Amino acid sequence: MKPELSAPQTLVEHLPEEWEALLRQWGEPRFRALQVFRWIHQRGVLDPEQMTDLPKALRARLAEGGLAAPVEVARVLESGDGTRKLLCRLGDGREVESVLIPRGAVAAADIYAPQQDDEDGPQQGAPRAAVTQCISSQVGCAMGCSFCASGIAGLKRQMTAGEIIAQVIEGRRVLGEAARLSGVVLMGMGEPLHNYPAVARALTLLNHPEGIRMSLRRVTLSTSGLVDGIERLGRDFGGQVGLAVSVHAPADPIRTRLMPVNRRHPLQELIAALRAYPLPPHRRITVEYTLIAGINDAPEHARALCERLRGIAVKVNLIPMNPVPESPLGAPSDGAVEGFQRTLRQHGVDVFVRRRKGDDIAAACGQLALHGEKAKVRTHTG
Repeated sequence: MKPELSAPQTLVEHLPEEWEALLRQWGEPRFRALQVFRWIHQRGVLDPEQMTDLPKALRARLAEGGLAAPVEVARVLESGDGTRKLLCRLGDGREVESVLIPRGAVAAADIYAPQQDDEDGPQQGAPRAAVTQCISSQVGCAMGCSFCASGIAGLKRQMTAGEIIAQVIEGRRVLGEAARLSGVVLMGMGEPLHNYPAVARALTLLNHPEGIRMSLRRVTLSTSGLVDGIERLGRDFGGQVGLAVSVHAPADPIRTRLMPVNRRHPLQELIAALRAYPLPPHRRITVEYTLIAGINDAPEHARALCERLRGIAVKVNLIPMNPVPESPLGAPSDGAVEGFQRTLRQHGVDVFVRRRKGDDIAAACGQLALHGEKAKVRTHTG
């Protein structure tokens, strides 16, 4: 089913048919629409002056109309493991972060990697390293999860579809010819389903055959568990978009302590939505489970989680909590992680432990934060 998209807010997020309608009003021929769209989304050019096969008058009109890069990469931090964090400055001066994660053993880039039949065909020339990009969908986050830095300052504003897709355009530019973008995960700052209209338009742009041409099967969206959004995503995109869901606890009392969203969408309702998600054959939902010392990392928690997930096609991504200065919660012991993983495997659950990638540049899971924003005071109570 084709998703219903909201009207574009900026020129960058126009689809070819929308360019055609706009350029018709400007007295331009129909074929100019694809030319402009390809410049932006195939070639990554957002400066009209560089669109050399367009008439000078049209380039001037595009510039006057506001066609420009909605995101500027202000800084690139590189980790010792090859992860790169892009500090992206938006037009209003706000900043978000995006992360380029190289493929490596049991890293996030592997857990969310596409199935073999989704990969690109044979590459021309020397093989290029595969990279997964983690992108943001909001400036800050309203979900308030107690173990995540993205929501420290709360939600500042929604991002436009142009700002979301521009992170991918800039990420490809940073990679250059040395590596290829093999997948995208919407699990940076923000709750993607809380900004659904813009995210749906960004997914449509990302997948467009005249643009970046990324298969939706190579895209994973991570949600804290907004049930209505999960249902809409499945309906609009036919289950093609990979789904990763933050569960983090097998019972409502613990999950509510960690994730306020559980008051709105308790586990029974969330699990029902996962069962109903229209997964294509051989695909699985990723269950995110952050292990927190003394809170949710005991063997009985593992057994209860297995019971919750019984009968659903899932793989579990165990994430030993990464340090967040503003949170009093702590990382589990290696023994607790190994024991939790062992219990899940004994119950037939496919499980990975996410090895830290980029935590030396604060680019690991739960560490992406707003710069220059005052942190909310957080306490953990039983």
